[in-house]
Amino acid sequence: MIQEFNHIESVSGELFLPGDKSISHRALIFSSLGNGKSVISNLSNAEDVNSTKGILQNCGIDILNDDSKISVFGKGIWGLLKPEKILYAGNSGTTARLLAGLLTMQKFGSVISGDESLSKRPMNRVTKPLIQMGAKLSLTGNNYLPIRIEPSESLKAISYELDVPSAQVKSAILIAGLFLNDVTKVIENVETRNHTEVMLSLPIQKNGNQTIISSSIKYAPIPNEYIIPSDISTASFFIVLTLLSKNSTLIIKNCSLNPSRTGILTVLKAMGAKIEIINQNISCGEIYGDILVESSKLVNVEIDSNIIPNIIDEIPILTIAGIFAEGKFKIKNAKELRVKESDRINAIVNNVKKLGLSVEEYEDGFSVSGEIKNNNCLFESFGDHRIAMAFSILSLLLQQSGKINNFECVKISNPQFIAQLNQIIG
Repeated sequence: MIQEFNHIESVSGELFLPGDKSISHRALIFSSLGNGKSVISNLSNAEDVNSTKGILQNCGIDILNDDSKISVFGKGIWGLLKPEKILYAGNSGTTARLLAGLLTMQKFGSVISGDESLSKRPMNRVTKPLIQMGAKLSLTGNNYLPIRIEPSESLKAISYELDVPSAQVKSAILIAGLFLNDVTKVIENVETRNHTEVMLSLPIQKNGNQTIISSSIKYAPIPNEYIIPSDISTASFFIVLTLLSKNSTLIIKNCSLNPSRTGILTVLKAMGAKIEIINQNISCGEIYGDILVESSKLVNVEIDSNIIPNIIDEIPILTIAGIFAEGKFKIKNAKELRVKESDRINAIVNNVKKLGLSVEEYEDGFSVSGEIKNNNCLFESFGDHRIAMAFSILSLLLQQSGKINNFECVKISNPQFIAQLNQIIG
């Protein structure tokens, strides 16, 4: 499907966005492992989260819709049932990797598969530490889905230093650790998003530049009530649109403000963005509040390599901000972009070139400079929801219009994207 976006003049109003995807995945998993009923408010309706929900249901967990809330009837850490079919993670790397950690510790075998895109993404980074814990796992071609899991009688706690900054790998290990009496430790040299440890109240130690997170059966989830704040990654598209539109003001309500996720706000503020946080609250350790955004004149800045893991999902939309900001926009130390839903470095570079801009591609990033020469382009989504939404925002800012090919992939994270745009466009 090709979706066209025409030039807009301004943005205004308020947005209530769906729940944060990362927190939604974890709320479903932890609720399933609690022994009793948990209630989740504002669960994300993204396809990725539905993949996690579907797998848990196939493992015997009852999950019921109740108006705007979801009730999950957990069965305790040993209460899951052997699935009768292959467990399908769709396009969701979070689903595949986190549930690998959970299913590794079960007393039954299972198989996790994914769609064509997910089946090209590396999985040995998560099976490596789980195998060290005694798990019996096998991958296709030693690196890809499907992943086959057999029950093991020799599971043990480990201390594991992450060689690639990855919240998904970290979380898989910590979730596996919930089934063991001895303490499992994950050591980070670069901090990644911390939803798992925050939501489970896991012990966190600092040792110089290292962060050490511990997990054991002592911290196994109990039934809880989760209020899921809005997704900061989803919000970033509307934030950038507002900043780059004239005479515009937008309030995004109840948005996640977890410090491991707000790097996008840090970078945009450094570029001169008028962004203010109001009405802060907290639920299950997760900070949230309202984000007030106003039109701003942006100037590109040097982006510190240490913040890259914090902004990795927001780099596509940050690139759009950089295109309209003064000076050259440059990203380095972001090789992880090449193994996302698409090769995002290549996807961004190919699309930006269509504008007539000067683009240089590196193995771990790219740079963009110059003035837009082509104001009517057909952009490729590459089947990647973040690429599709980022270049939708760009299209709205072009003097004429832009089109996105295979736009339907946005439903992976935000099926209501166009409806939300229509709420705020003047």
